[in-house]
Amino acid sequence: MGESGVQRGIATRRAYAAAGVDVAAGERAVELMRGAVASTGRAEVLGGIGGFAASVRVPSGLADPVLVSATDGVGTKTAIASAVGRFDTIGIDLVAMCADDVVCTGAEPLLFLDYVAVGRLIPEQVAELVGSVAAGCRIAGCALVGGETAEHPGLMPEDAFDLAGFCVGVVDRDRMLDASRVRDGDAIVGIASSGLHANGFSLVRSLLVEHDIDVAEPYQARLLRTLGEAEAGRAITAEPEHALATVGEVLLTPTRIYARAVLEARAALESRGLDLHGLAHVTGGGLPGNLPRMVPAELGIRIDPGRWRLPSVFRLVAALGGLDDAELRATLNAGIGMALAVPRDGVDAAIGSLAAGGCPATIIGDVVRADALGGRRYAEEAVPWLA
Repeated sequence: MGESGVQRGIATRRAYAAAGVDVAAGERAVELMRGAVASTGRAEVLGGIGGFAASVRVPSGLADPVLVSATDGVGTKTAIASAVGRFDTIGIDLVAMCADDVVCTGAEPLLFLDYVAVGRLIPEQVAELVGSVAAGCRIAGCALVGGETAEHPGLMPEDAFDLAGFCVGVVDRDRMLDASRVRDGDAIVGIASSGLHANGFSLVRSLLVEHDIDVAEPYQARLLRTLGEAEAGRAITAEPEHALATVGEVLLTPTRIYARAVLEARAALESRGLDLHGLAHVTGGGLPGNLPRMVPAELGIRIDPGRWRLPSVFRLVAALGGLDDAELRATLNAGIGMALAVPRDGVDAAIGSLAAGGCPATIIGDVVRADALGGRRYAEEAVPWLA
């Protein structure tokens, strides 16, 4: 009669295990992450974890719904998480990289899927990773509707992992944000970043190696050695949250997720008969690489870098890498994680709403005609009306 289906399954699992893949560990990981995934649910989600694909209804009440999608990863920040042995924050970075791109169109993040690749599948570690993705989804307001965990023995080192994600948002077509909405004279409101976010870590890791910095070293002690007593002292006073942190813990500070706070700020503007005109998510390329993307070709962005405080982690990276301030702003987010273009008479409403949503913000510049900037789309200089 030959082998039964069950026996064949066992034989296959033994062969797979001999190749280095632990199917039972994968099943255990799914059970461990089930609660975290369920905690992100939205009314539009149909079904639960375990199917072959996820089904989600388009929210009701939209006249002409448009689906908006974005995908990204967290890059080499995963190596810092591995070095520190901490996996409960890196998934927040993943959601932020995708959801905050989606919201730049005016869309509300609706659903999220993740992809986790590991060298060796440790159920508790994978569950912690996916749990952090779920935490990010709760902050962004989207449902984690599925994903994939892949074990790659022989291809990846046993202690290595990688994360990628995919976010879908939805917006009424007539409420989509694009460059055509931004106007000459709009104010630029910058939202404070939570740190390095998830960009520039190839540079950061190379500096750690070059300067032989242990990620377990106390962060404030490293500031003192690198920046000197005066500058480090100011940073230590301004950042009490880092008092007991290590270098690795500060580098792992999760990316701030702006999506929900930005949508609430738009609602606050609309309640006053105004509207949000544009959004820019500051990722790779820093401020000059991202802020001009939210304005039309004939307009430019004028920024005064003296209008916000630079967190100490950027000063540390700049000192270790020999970066001047302009290069720092062109490489990293330099303390501004997202920027909004708003009418000048809506600045107070926007900043107040953002602060209420846990996103401290300030005016950092304005929108002007590019010809007033010598044809440039981005310039760093004083803004006369802010003096």
